[in-house]
Amino acid sequence: MTEITQALELIKRGSDELLVESELVDKLKSGRPLRVKAGFDPTAPDLHLGHTVLINKLRHFQDLGHQVLFLIGDFTGMIGDPSGKNATRPPLSREQVLANAQTYQEQVFKILDPARTEVVFNSTWMESLGASGMIRLAAQHTVARMLERDDFSKRFGNQLPIAIHEFLYPLCQGYDSVALKADVELGGTDQRFNLLMGRELQKNAGQSPQCVLTMPLLEGLDGVNKMSKSLGNYIGIYEPPGEIFGKIMSVSDDLMWRYYDLLSFRSSAEVAGLKEAVQTGRNPRDVKVALAQEIVARFHGEPAADAALTDFEARFQRNAIPDDLPDVAISGGETGLSVVAVLKQAGLTGSTSEAMRMIDQGGVRLNGEKVSDKGLVLKAGAVVVLQVGKRKFARVTLR
Repeated sequence: MTEITQALELIKRGSDELLVESELVDKLKSGRPLRVKAGFDPTAPDLHLGHTVLINKLRHFQDLGHQVLFLIGDFTGMIGDPSGKNATRPPLSREQVLANAQTYQEQVFKILDPARTEVVFNSTWMESLGASGMIRLAAQHTVARMLERDDFSKRFGNQLPIAIHEFLYPLCQGYDSVALKADVELGGTDQRFNLLMGRELQKNAGQSPQCVLTMPLLEGLDGVNKMSKSLGNYIGIYEPPGEIFGKIMSVSDDLMWRYYDLLSFRSSAEVAGLKEAVQTGRNPRDVKVALAQEIVARFHGEPAADAALTDFEARFQRNAIPDDLPDVAISGGETGLSVVAVLKQAGLTGSTSEAMRMIDQGGVRLNGEKVSDKGLVLKAGAVVVLQVGKRKFARVTLR
């Protein structure tokens, strides 16, 4: 296997699409460090594991000797990325954006090598572009082409409003690539249109067009929806070690492999070996423990990972929770469900009154902890392990 082939294998691991592979091969053959860009609009203060899919891939490029451009969209964050949205996003204030940007810088170096990372803010060039520059930028694209984008097309077809400033977002993201002379840009599958805009604007500027690598959107704990704080199905990288560990242990065995592919730094060969071991009889829980320890150690250190494992074993295994938990999915609605309603709908109790009685008697556990509050509400997107008495268990997902 040649050095280029090995590099491509690592770059493409877990990815959805690489455009254009032959162009990337030519760039790799040049022998120079490539400028690899990924942009993050600081629309919330904390990152979750879904965000780290891109950051992990940036680290892969760094391991291959390339330079990462970690772009904080302090200018575009005030516009609001319309990708995948069925309504106009409210713009953030500059103060909100800058406060969130500070936390991003503190968090990403848990993964990225600072020596090969250049943190850049797109306000640096976007604010100096001025009104005339923005008009010239807008003149490089048509409304018809904008409406080819899936989310814009759907909103237009459904007679939902599209604000003019939303058309500027992909143009600004594309112009970032021109300003940075990016060789490669990474983004989620929902960013494909914006990423290709960068190629087009670079061609117009006489630059070699960037290659585009799209990464899948990581499913949250429910295994269905994109990981999102608003859905409550997320794992925050600054959550306490025990919370991270327990949430990873709550995912289904199938979703565990998805997390290995997109979140683990183990080699593809190691992951394949773990899959083979499970297929030949190894308990998948042991493999999930290894993933949970790796993730906790990345953000909190090895001692915290070891302590989280000890605590998990004390809370779960000593309560004799079976390996083959039944999976139950129920509708959580927009506001979630009370734990009493969840117990009844999941079939763990025969009635609401029985659920309330079992809670009063200390016979209900949620993720290994006794439930004492009958008014406890579980949010839509939550995935929890519920136990009633000594023998009734279920892994419950609120859709």
